[in-house]
Amino acid sequence: MIDHNDTALTKRARLVVPGGMYGHMNARSFSATLPQYMASGDGCRITDTDGNTYLDFMCGWGPVVLGHRNPAVQQAVSEQIAKGDCLNGAAPVMVELAELLVDTVAHADWAMLAKNGTDATTACVTIARAATGRRKVLIAHGAYHGAVPWCTPVTAGVTREDRAHLDYFEYNDLDSLRAAVDRAGDDLAAVIVCPFRHDVFRDQELADPLFAKGLRELCDRAGAALILDDVRCGFRLDLAGSWEPLGVRPDLSAWSKAIANGYALAAVTGTDTLREAAGSIYATGSFWYSAVSMAAALATIRELRDTDAMQRMFDSGQRLRDGLAAQARAHGFEVVQTGPVQMPLLRFAGDDDFSQTRLWCDEAGARGVYLHPYHNWFLSAAHTTADIDDALDRTDDAFAALARR
Repeated sequence: MIDHNDTALTKRARLVVPGGMYGHMNARSFSATLPQYMASGDGCRITDTDGNTYLDFMCGWGPVVLGHRNPAVQQAVSEQIAKGDCLNGAAPVMVELAELLVDTVAHADWAMLAKNGTDATTACVTIARAATGRRKVLIAHGAYHGAVPWCTPVTAGVTREDRAHLDYFEYNDLDSLRAAVDRAGDDLAAVIVCPFRHDVFRDQELADPLFAKGLRELCDRAGAALILDDVRCGFRLDLAGSWEPLGVRPDLSAWSKAIANGYALAAVTGTDTLREAAGSIYATGSFWYSAVSMAAALATIRELRDTDAMQRMFDSGQRLRDGLAAQARAHGFEVVQTGPVQMPLLRFAGDDDFSQTRLWCDEAGARGVYLHPYHNWFLSAAHTTADIDDALDRTDDAFAALARR
């Protein structure tokens, strides 16, 4: 069993950070056994400030797609650091990366670069409004598209006016979507949608191909932009775009997380019909032209393209899913596993509030497996067969411990 004691850091943080820790990184909000502070990462393992090592199935909450400190990415980063990072103009690597994105992403005729997912989704919405001269944007109930007022649920500091031009539909429900399109009328600028439903505190739901194709047709008929929020899924499911296997291409896509294997970067890709609008908006940031992250992205995408990394993620995810299902049955539990195997989620059947799932994740965390009870997990190309089997040895003990309760 793992013991960790980051109490001193937690006490220091409470004096200088509002709440001590904020946002999704507050480990105490979802775990009683996982550490709050991490010291290092290597491959598919992370080490906390007490020296305890965990098999990592959150991958920095998605950005780490090749594994922590991947050699090819680290080499590219070192070479760019030696040249410079924040300069007075864009480095050549910006053009190289935009070219690579256009060559890789099926719908992309151009690319813009930014820093995080919220930058990218916000730019997509802004471009759609600039192109159409309209205001309304449709979003699926429960979907997460960033952490700024236009897309954050009404909480402290967010007003209803910030979200006055949003309307909602049910994911995978074409009738619900049609009704929302009708309500927007001739003021519909865009529909923004995730590649699959990955809301927290619920089973994940893959996109129905008929829904995706119907959404494409509705946007075409309304003259509205279809925005695919590929921030979470991008570069894990399909390099050309997460809806490419469905035969549906968006007008705009937002990318971040796995694009640079943990280095801060985001991108917007779009079609030629939106090129002029994209060039007309004002979008920038102090670090948006940071060359180091762009070099990391070049190396990351090339590794994903030129090696079997994508297949390794799938194979490891399937092995994990099959192993967990067998363990649950052996210990007398019924579990529900949803989502793509590269981005899985497990909960116990009937555990609608995820409380039993949290107990199991706590037991796994105490044995050195870093899982989340109600947010999807992430596989990386660094998860080998041996790593999955190591993790399964520990999760089997976690099932056994839960059974004893």
